[in-house]
Amino acid sequence: MNESWVSDGIVYPKTTWLGNELLSKLAKWSLEQKQSEFKSTLSLISVAKYSKIYQELKEKYKEMVKVWPEVTDPEKFVYEDVAIAAYLLILWEEERAEKGLSKKQSFVDLGCGNGLLVHILSREGHPGKGIDVRRRKIWDMYGPQTHLEECAVKPCGSYLFPDVDWLIGNHSDELTPWIPVIAARSSYSCCYFVLPCCFFDFHGKYNRRQSKKTQYREYLDFVTQVGCACGFNVEEDSLRIPSTKRVCLIGKSRTYPSTQESLIDKQRTQYINSRQSCIVIPQDRRAGSNYCDNHNIKKSAVDKAADLEFPENETKIDDSGIWLSGFRPREKVEQVRNCATLPRDFVDDVVLDVANLLLSATQEKPCNMPDGSLNTWNRGDSLPLREVAEHLDKETLKRLKSEYGGLQTLLKNNHQVFEVINGRVQIRDWREKKQAKKTPPEIKRRLSAEAFKTRLCWFFIHHPDGCSLTSESCPYAHGTEELRQSQILKKIKHMQ
Repeated sequence: MNESWVSDGIVYPKTTWLGNELLSKLAKWSLEQKQSEFKSTLSLISVAKYSKIYQELKEKYKEMVKVWPEVTDPEKFVYEDVAIAAYLLILWEEERAEKGLSKKQSFVDLGCGNGLLVHILSREGHPGKGIDVRRRKIWDMYGPQTHLEECAVKPCGSYLFPDVDWLIGNHSDELTPWIPVIAARSSYSCCYFVLPCCFFDFHGKYNRRQSKKTQYREYLDFVTQVGCACGFNVEEDSLRIPSTKRVCLIGKSRTYPSTQESLIDKQRTQYINSRQSCIVIPQDRRAGSNYCDNHNIKKSAVDKAADLEFPENETKIDDSGIWLSGFRPREKVEQVRNCATLPRDFVDDVVLDVANLLLSATQEKPCNMPDGSLNTWNRGDSLPLREVAEHLDKETLKRLKSEYGGLQTLLKNNHQVFEVINGRVQIRDWREKKQAKKTPPEIKRRLSAEAFKTRLCWFFIHHPDGCSLTSESCPYAHGTEELRQSQILKKIKHMQ
């Protein structure tokens, strides 16, 4: 295998997956007769075109992994958005050929998050923008050609996009079911692409109604049903991305002529209102329910309007009002209660207290040194969380109880130092991680060091035996001179 080739887990699988899992999966798949509940991957576009475009984009935007300023995993998010961008570029190219268009499609990404998808599509020549309720640190890296807006999108007449060709919902959470509605009401020619992730209805969390389906399949059917009720021919495809939620839904054509827009919009209003009073209906009862199976999807929007029964008391909607009472966009400043906002000195004190408690029960393990000599490194003991909590003072425990998960969450957040398994906590031994993971190619080692060595090693500073790994092997910096922050800032400035 070419040492310069880096597996990304998308087009090219990880070498560890090939070695450890491929054969067992092939054996399992060869015996399976179960029909998949999802479409085959990339069923709506050319796989050959996709592979070519994906590789080009991956090469073009791979530097983003090294300068990623967010706390999220850079490899997952960068390569996932590159893959989604490749899919959309091919989908739009084929649409232009089909409709005889020469101008590249415009777009708006609702709930754009880190904005990387907007950045890539804009750089590839598609005019558009992203909107999200919260600004991200990475937005400042993109430059003026990437248009990102910080505001809360609400389902109302003030947030229609009559001059936009496509609306995008990439893990758009509470906006996901609204995107087909917004697209339908923006203009007759407006299309949409959604990649559902978290399960939201029009007015809050989605409640399951079909016990015979997986929750994910049921939610996809619901979002498909929304598109049908809005008058779209809804198509489904599976993307090639490093995510378990990889099914996208696309509405790029209508089931009705533009002259029937007012009739279909009445149907949309009735359908949205009906979701406020949905009840569980047995599967064999279709009349009066909000169920939309594959047979209903094939019906025209006009037929479905006649088939469904809706509440008599319709909500009158004007151009400025919310289309459904009860909808709440997420707060601009998210309330975090996962110990992430606790003062750093408080967290450091708790970490040090717990570590000293574990180390007091000495448990030495041999460690091979670079010179071949044998050294011992104190990992301490493993203790139940309850016993650890008993050793903390009352004021500390009171403060931790105000956070979701309390002490356990704080210890898990500090995964550099601790492992929490089955209600017990112990000091992490990074030698075990290194032994379990094969040495990656040189280019991969270099990338990991540049991407992640931006924090000091806790063990190098606080552990009585120092770090169990050498400076070259440890993913954290042994001293401030090893910190890579200056290099990251230099790369950010270069990209701007």
